Amino acid sequence: MYLKNLSLINFKNFENFEIDLCPKINCFTGDNGTGKTNILDSIHYLSFCKSFLNFSDRQNIRIGEDFFVIEGAFNLYDKTETIYCGQYANKRKSFRRNGVEYQKLSEHIGLLPVVFTNPYDSNLIHEGSELRRKFSDSVISQFDHNYLNDLINYNRILEQRNNMLKNVQKGAKLDHDEVEVWNIQLAETGKRIFNSRKNFAEEIVEIFQNYYSLISDNKENVQFIYQSQLHNEELLSLLERNLERDIILGYTSSGIHKDDFDFRIDNMPIKRFGSQGQQKTFVISLKFAWFGYIKKKTNLAPILLLDDIFDKLDKKRVKVITKLVSQNDFGQIFITDTSYTRMPDILKNLQIDYKILNLSTNEITVNEVNN
Repeated sequence: MYLKNLSLINFKNFENFEIDLCPKINCFTGDNGTGKTNILDSIHYLSFCKSFLNFSDRQNIRIGEDFFVIEGAFNLYDKTETIYCGQYANKRKSFRRNGVEYQKLSEHIGLLPVVFTNPYDSNLIHEGSELRRKFSDSVISQFDHNYLNDLINYNRILEQRNNMLKNVQKGAKLDHDEVEVWNIQLAETGKRIFNSRKNFAEEIVEIFQNYYSLISDNKENVQFIYQSQLHNEELLSLLERNLERDIILGYTSSGIHKDDFDFRIDNMPIKRFGSQGQQKTFVISLKFAWFGYIKKKTNLAPILLLDDIFDKLDKKRVKVITKLVSQNDFGQIFITDTSYTRMPDILKNLQIDYKILNLSTNEITVNEVNN
């Protein structure tokens, strides 16, 4: 699978932008503000139906305009898949596959798997558990639509149970039959989500450790540990036992929405004991593990988006990562870099097809090994 052509109209800083792409490595260089990250984010849109960076679709419309369009032509199993995303300021987002509108955007997730890594990935280590849950959910949802549907249903049921708790907190009468309905539905859906996350954590850890060892030259031992209340007790009994507490709080205090993942290096929390370089290597390895896990599950190499990932990494690790992604195990790669020379200097020594576009000068460099 690879993206053959990308077209942008009024997307963020681009008025009109179109490019034919290399099936292997595509590198965008240039100064800050030239739109390198925006190109990668547009590819993320075509896979996940949304921006990686902005929650609101309307915020991605170019200033002074009232719509944006992203269109990409993908080669998937030797067939062309044309994906269209259009957003008008006062209308519902339009998302089409080969001209046919999706009724539910969730139907598209997983068709064109993409892994996106960027400087904000360090938030996986430093911020709250919600980001780490979203990471696991994004991985699993790309090959398991039942899991994605369970997540959507769980969050809907959770919202309804929380609304009931808030009403009781404000003086409404507690309806025990209603509580039982929400508890049973949450417990059934939550158990399936828990089992999927548990299997995911067990299966991805070896892939993750292997990538970390390759990049760090086997210097440290890293761990990726799934934490959940459901390891020790069924969700239904937790919900029943904590009902009075939940009424006082006004929200549901037990469930898979409280899950977390413990990131460790040499058995110590990497947040406290890892250097900047180790933390950067950790999250890059985690994203590469996402790639490896999806490929293992689907037999399809996801498109890999590497946005400005070389900051705080020494030259040796930069070369290791570049050589790693140039191997046949990886499919199409997109790389952004503020340095005009770093990627060209590394790539010219590799026997691989690549295309480099400097967005500051509009200079294009192409290398075609097989032609």
